[in-house]
Amino acid sequence: MTTTVLAAGNHFIRPSLFSAAVRTAAGDTPLEIREIQFGWPHTPFGPVAEVIEASGTEDEMIEALQGVEICVTEHGPLTERILAHCPDLRLFCTSRGGPVNANLAAATRHGVAVCHAPGRNATATAEHTLTLLLAAARGVGDTHTDLRRGVWRGDYYDYDNCGIEIDGATVGLIGFGAIGSRVARVLHAMGAHVLVHDPYVRPEALAGIAEQVSLDDLLTRSRIVSLHARVTPETTGMIGRDQLAAMPRGAVLVNCARGALLDYDAVCDALESGQLAGAGLDVFPEEPIPAGSRLLTAPRVVLTPHIAGGSRQVAHKAAEIVAGDVGRYLRGEPLRHQANK
Repeated sequence: MTTTVLAAGNHFIRPSLFSAAVRTAAGDTPLEIREIQFGWPHTPFGPVAEVIEASGTEDEMIEALQGVEICVTEHGPLTERILAHCPDLRLFCTSRGGPVNANLAAATRHGVAVCHAPGRNATATAEHTLTLLLAAARGVGDTHTDLRRGVWRGDYYDYDNCGIEIDGATVGLIGFGAIGSRVARVLHAMGAHVLVHDPYVRPEALAGIAEQVSLDDLLTRSRIVSLHARVTPETTGMIGRDQLAAMPRGAVLVNCARGALLDYDAVCDALESGQLAGAGLDVFPEEPIPAGSRLLTAPRVVLTPHIAGGSRQVAHKAAEIVAGDVGRYLRGEPLRHQANK
């Protein structure tokens, strides 16, 4: 009996990537794979009905899911209305780290298992964090901008304008999950003394790599601070004016985690006053950054447009993770990354 699958991709994880990964995971199981492509990232994702960070419309999904038992996607929405109109659907696999584009409660009521792809972009995000950290610590942003404008400034070699090395520096990481732990290992190998604030980390996980400290201790001792925390009521706005003031003058701040962790007006003030010698930022409270944002003119800041998790390897990893659960479903095995057990 042939199983019908919908591969709902976009311009990052193309439908063909999903299809190839699913065929590999399915082995000899007969499949009919239909493909549809949504517009992200050429068009922003956003809320669709009751789910957030989705791409495409309910009507597009309802039409594409007719007769479909399995759907693999990155941003395709799964809403109460879609579930009500697609009675054959039994497995919905979203390749996001969290199933933010699926209504889990409704899926459970309709008997649809929802799987996701945790850790898909941990390596890419860790590497991008290090990219921004190094760039901000050495002032690459402003020097790059000046050279692109045809300006060669010799005074960047003045003592007060020089950056700092990682070797011998104290670097504080807020969060020690899949990304923070990767960053910590590299910084330790580069000769940094790594401090970690993460109330949920086991002390033995830090052995030989980092020192576990309170947030206040981390802020007052670290020349460089990088954020790796999830957004929760506890962490929202956790780095504001008071926390920036507690850091040593001339410190560097990096955020490739979430915009909600940080007070960006306070960051701009700290950059303009010299309290911060640099900042590397990939995530923002409003995306795209508004044209009049102070971030666009603040000194010594390196900006990237929320691309830390975007590598070619991530696209393949994400497709392979969700395809793995498709293979388990087809073989009648327990699902590895089911979100609505």
